Amino acid sequence: MSTPAIVATTIFALAMGATVAIGLFSARGRDKGLAEWSVSGRGLGVLFIWLLMAGESYTSFSFLGAAGWTFSYGVPILYLVAYLTVGLAVAYIVGPLLWTYAARHDLVSIADMAEHRFRSRRIGVVVALTATVFIVPYVQLQIQGMGAVVNAMSYGAIDLGVAAVVSFVVAETFVLVSGLRGSAWVSVLKDVLVIAVVVFLAVYIPLHYFDGPGELMRRMIEERPEWLTFPGHESGGRGAAWFVSTVLLNAVTITVFPTTVAGYLSAKDPNALRRNSVLLPWYQLLLFIPMMIGAAALFVVPTLEQADLALFTLVTDSLPAPVVALVGVAAALSAIVPMSVFMLAIGTLWGRTILGGGNGADPRARPRPRRDETRDVRDKRLSQVVCLAAGVVALLGSLFYPSALVQLSVLSYQGLAQLVPVVLVALLWPRMTGKGAMAGLLGGIAVMLGLWATGNDPLYGVNGGIIALAVNLAVNVAVSLSRPASRARDAATAGTGGAR
Repeated sequence: MSTPAIVATTIFALAMGATVAIGLFSARGRDKGLAEWSVSGRGLGVLFIWLLMAGESYTSFSFLGAAGWTFSYGVPILYLVAYLTVGLAVAYIVGPLLWTYAARHDLVSIADMAEHRFRSRRIGVVVALTATVFIVPYVQLQIQGMGAVVNAMSYGAIDLGVAAVVSFVVAETFVLVSGLRGSAWVSVLKDVLVIAVVVFLAVYIPLHYFDGPGELMRRMIEERPEWLTFPGHESGGRGAAWFVSTVLLNAVTITVFPTTVAGYLSAKDPNALRRNSVLLPWYQLLLFIPMMIGAAALFVVPTLEQADLALFTLVTDSLPAPVVALVGVAAALSAIVPMSVFMLAIGTLWGRTILGGGNGADPRARPRPRRDETRDVRDKRLSQVVCLAAGVVALLGSLFYPSALVQLSVLSYQGLAQLVPVVLVALLWPRMTGKGAMAGLLGGIAVMLGLWATGNDPLYGVNGGIIALAVNLAVNVAVSLSRPASRARDAATAGTGGAR
């Protein structure tokens, strides 16, 4: 092992040890129930909410995919900043709505909320299963992303498989013990490093390889103009229609993402969420930096075969080993934090809704006390088991079938978008019935998969997911209005939007 590799590996090992210590320390003195583990007892303030949700928006994709997409396609990558920012504007309204409804009824997940809203555990189970199918690929991609980061950061000394196992062990260790609070505390270390690293790279890379960012942009305009206009360079039809439809779809979908909702529900009050929605868009400015570095790679390493390694190729080429290691640690933590929240979200979905017997909202079930500590602890333990199992599945997939879930990951956002009506619209429209919600959900998923399987996504330049969501809503409304709900159901669901 070369000296630079030894230095980078040592710094990485120390950082991973600090990560575990911070995550475990955050659990001291906390209670043992599901609410504390899954949503931090609804007690996080503005700063921790900001850090936690920033951790979800700046993932390993920000270091790998953002630079890689810029290198490969160009301007279509701007959808990333656009939808995250627009999504936060939507979250200004949606976040407090979901927090109020969940806090009033002691709910901890989107499946919990769907079950309570429709008084049907079956609907809660369907929501939990659907969310799980489309979240697991994200866990695997974060594991694989960290593997690529650590392999590059260590100059090839740390094998991809070893890095994948390390990321799994680190994330599982603190999330099983500390839950969402541990992820929030680790986000402090992660975001301090991310901000320092990307600001440094924003100054250093253009000066090292060019005469500054102005010279880089001049060369882009003169030598790579097709990267700067839609649909970009060989982007597969990602033009203006795709951009707008994708931004709209993802901006709404991210507000009901199980991990995003976990962040909502961990807040101590709705005002913390509103302040977060005002402050967090500024964080998205950091995403322009890996995009700029991806553009720089077009001139520094124009024949680069692995576009996702554009940023780390320039970093390892131009910086000393200790700095390379710090960049790698920042990127690794950007995989570990969202990975831990993804696994925690899956565990929560299963721990109460599928394995734990639901929340007692089904009128045919024995009523569940609002605060049953014995059952709460049991649900938490079940959630932890599922959290561990989900991580193992994703780890095995990354080790033995690294490309098996690639296509499914492409569909993840589109699949989760089909949950918007049953989770969010249902709270705003009391007239929606359970049959309407399920018919719409299944119809939307069928259309989404059909467009993808036939190669018609995007369809006439429009994101297939938003077409599927339109079908979902149309079927939902038609079925809900075709059979008037009973007075009892109307009374049970009226006003569930949290306004009363």
